[in-house]
Amino acid sequence: MSTLSVIYTLWLRQVKRYLRSRARIIGSLGQPLLFLVALGFGFGPIYQRAGGGDYMQFLAPGVIAMGILFTAVFSGIEIIWDRQFGFLKETLVAPVSRFHIMIGRTLGGATVASLQGVIVFMIAIIAGFRPAHYIMLPLALIFVFLIAILFTALGTAIASVLEDMQGFQLTMNFLVMPLFFLSGALFPLDGLPTAMIRVAQIDPLSYGVDGIRGTLVGGAHFGLAVDFLVLSMITALFLALGSYLFSKIQI
Repeated sequence: MSTLSVIYTLWLRQVKRYLRSRARIIGSLGQPLLFLVALGFGFGPIYQRAGGGDYMQFLAPGVIAMGILFTAVFSGIEIIWDRQFGFLKETLVAPVSRFHIMIGRTLGGATVASLQGVIVFMIAIIAGFRPAHYIMLPLALIFVFLIAILFTALGTAIASVLEDMQGFQLTMNFLVMPLFFLSGALFPLDGLPTAMIRVAQIDPLSYGVDGIRGTLVGGAHFGLAVDFLVLSMITALFLALGSYLFSKIQI
């Protein structure tokens, strides 16, 4: 079996597994929908009175990034699941490098997470969100896919060194919530205390949220070029780390 065939097979398996699980699709939309409704409509009047404008326009890009983040990171749990049920062993004995196996799984998880982001985007449209320039949607999709690859690779890296699902879930919750809440998804980064700005600057999700917000509604805090460059560099770093740790899996 060729390298491309293995990558394609693993990618297709991830996507089919996601599309077959209607409960998973619906369940994963619960949290983004709650944030859009509860925060979008709850804090909207307060945000508007403070001079911030339409809070739904500000919030929606952050919630889209949240949907991608959670789906991408938790795709790593499938490695632990496959290891426990023997499928991972069958995959690793294929006559291709573990790097290509990791790439196939990562692309599959990233595709699923990107689909999740697109679904959240459509829900945001229904809730009242309106992109400023529809012509920028292809660029927004690039940021969506970069976020998806980055955090799928992170989930893969962590799942490669853990052997139980409970440990993975606890570790992910410890990482994911700070990544999301400190990224500027829910509040503007302008005017924050210096310490908060510094934390946001080292949070990779900040650049993803800023990139999506900049392409959909304008006003990127860091600038789209900076967002793209930083995301690309961190994505490459996590792909390398995930590949290394995946190659060390003992079966």
